[in-house]
Amino acid sequence: MRVLPLYVVMGGWLSMPALAADAEAWMGRLASAEQNQSYTGTFVYERNGSFSSHSVWQQVDGDQVRERLLQLDGEPAEVVLKDGQVQCASDDLAAQVREGQAWTGQRLDPKALSEWYEFRELGDSRVAGRTSVALAVVPRDQHRYGFELHLDRDTALPLKSLMLNEKGQLLERFQFTQFAAGPVSAEQLAPSQACKPVKMEKRTASATSKWRTDWLPPGFKLLDAHERPSPASSETVSWLSYGDGLAKFSVFLEPLRGALVEDARSQMGPTVAVSKRISTADGDVMVTVVGEVPLGTAERVALSMRADAEQTQK
Repeated sequence: MRVLPLYVVMGGWLSMPALAADAEAWMGRLASAEQNQSYTGTFVYERNGSFSSHSVWQQVDGDQVRERLLQLDGEPAEVVLKDGQVQCASDDLAAQVREGQAWTGQRLDPKALSEWYEFRELGDSRVAGRTSVALAVVPRDQHRYGFELHLDRDTALPLKSLMLNEKGQLLERFQFTQFAAGPVSAEQLAPSQACKPVKMEKRTASATSKWRTDWLPPGFKLLDAHERPSPASSETVSWLSYGDGLAKFSVFLEPLRGALVEDARSQMGPTVAVSKRISTADGDVMVTVVGEVPLGTAERVALSMRADAEQTQK
């Protein structure tokens, strides 16, 4: 389930009785379920009005987690992961992941998240022919989205998730149509010939950067930072990622060196992209914030980026 975002929902639950204790217990089960459960399934994924269907296999063997994801419609796409790291991908995906950095697995911490989200049990539901429990994950401020999770009663894995914005509009849907818990065979996990080996550059994660921000949404903190060559110029791009334990966004900073570029903002489903020009002692920089947070939040983060004091004084 780490291959696609599993976020989702709020929307008209504010008038319902809050069963917080039971809901938090379910969130605790979910936190460990993905690292302890083997399963196979087929799911549909919807964002921005587009649908796709996928098969997924996950095998947990001790501390090792192997996953295979196969898109069933549209252009063929396949990914195989081991302990969250991409092992191979079909051609189009391989080109993307070589330039990117796979997210490190981050287990949910319900106690910490409860400061920024409220958990509520909504009642029983049924997804993919299995009995599930519906939970609402309601944000406590306007800087993050809410979620509705339908967790399998036997495994606590999410069988359905919906993400809604503050107006109650659907941003993203993830829903199993077939699900079976149990061992997965080596044959099912074996990649096809279209899945090309992917070599990721090994590096040590860092929580320091020559950039800082004057403002972050409450609960968000710096997770990782590094620099890499720009795909569009000879400049070096600084990259920082932030998260609150559930939601994440990235910040990219590239020197403009006199280039003429305009501010921009866009949204595709739950993912926003905001670009803003800011001035520093070393010249103008284009700041781009990409992630699953509201547009206003992304814009405020972009405008809050500053060069580190030591860097500015050079």
